Amino acid sequence: MTDPTQSPCFDDVLAAAARIAPHAHVTPVLRSRALDAMAGCELHFKCENLQRVGAFKFRGACNAIFSLDEAEVARGIVTQSSGNHGAAVALAARLRGGTATVVAPHGTPRVKQAAMLGYGARLVHCDTDQASRDAATRIVLAETGGVLVHPFNDARVMAGQGTAVLELLREVPGLDAVVAPVSGGGLLSGSCLAAHGVDPAIDMFGAEPAGARDAHDGLAAGERVTGRRADTICDGLRAELGTLTFPVLRDHVREVLLADDAAVVAAMRLVWERLKLVVEPSAAIVLAVVLARPALFRGRRVGLVLSGGNVDLDALPALFAAS
Repeated sequence: MTDPTQSPCFDDVLAAAARIAPHAHVTPVLRSRALDAMAGCELHFKCENLQRVGAFKFRGACNAIFSLDEAEVARGIVTQSSGNHGAAVALAARLRGGTATVVAPHGTPRVKQAAMLGYGARLVHCDTDQASRDAATRIVLAETGGVLVHPFNDARVMAGQGTAVLELLREVPGLDAVVAPVSGGGLLSGSCLAAHGVDPAIDMFGAEPAGARDAHDGLAAGERVTGRRADTICDGLRAELGTLTFPVLRDHVREVLLADDAAVVAAMRLVWERLKLVVEPSAAIVLAVVLARPALFRGRRVGLVLSGGNVDLDALPALFAAS
C-alpha cells in the first residue's frame, strides 16, 4: 500500500487502477473535427466530467479510502475541498460505511456544496486562502480524531488521479502530448506518472488560470510559491502546489500554460457547443491554453483531461454574457 507521505510511482498508479476498478467509471474519450480545425491539431478529450460525482476527484478519493483498514474508516474521514474532492471523499466514505467532514472555503459554489451534503458530508467553512484551509483542517482533525485524505498532497490520491490518463493512453496510444489542469497538482502529477510510465517521450503540460499562477511561477523559479490569494472563476484551481506534487511536476512537466478567465469561458462555451458536454471552467481551461498556443501543438496528437462538470447553472447567464 502506498505511503501517503511519500511520492508515488507508476506501479502505484497501476495498483490504484486495479483497486478502484469496481467503483469508478471508465470515462469516454471524445473527438470534434471542428475543434481540431480550430486548434490545428488532433484533440482527444478524456471526459472526467462523466465520472462519479462529476469529476476526476473520485479516482483519488476512492483509491485513498479503499486503501484504509476498517479501524481507520471507523474514525471518520477529514478533508479540505472547494467541492469536487469533498463530494468524492463523501461518496467513497459512504461506500466504505464511514463518514466524512469537509473543510470548504466560503464561496464554494452552491451546486458543489449541495453535492457534498447529498453524499452525506458534514461541512465546516473557512476563508479561501490555503493557510486558512490548512488551519481549519488541523482543528477538525484534532476535534474528531479522523483520518486525513488530502485533496492533492497525498500519494494515494495522486496515484488514483493518474488512472484517468492511464485509461486515456490505453484507448488512444501514441499521443504526443497531454494537457491537464493544475491547482494543488494531484491530477497533473498523477497524470505525469501515468503518461511517462507508458511513454517517457510524451510532453506533459499543465493548464492554470492567469489569476492563480503559483504553479507556473514556482516551477519557473524552482521552488514552491505559497501564500498568494487566487483571483479566478476557476474555483477548482485556486490551491497551491503541495510538497509531494511539486517535485513530480518539476521533474516531468514541460510547461505550465496560462489562460485568463475570458479565454476559459470562451473555451467552456466551445466545449458545450461542439462536444455537447457540460464542463466547469476548471475543466475548460485545457482547451483554452491549447487554443492560445497554436504553434506549440500544431499537427500533434494531444490528450486533454476535462476534469469536471459541476458548474453552477444559475451563474451561467452572467458568465456567458461577460464573455
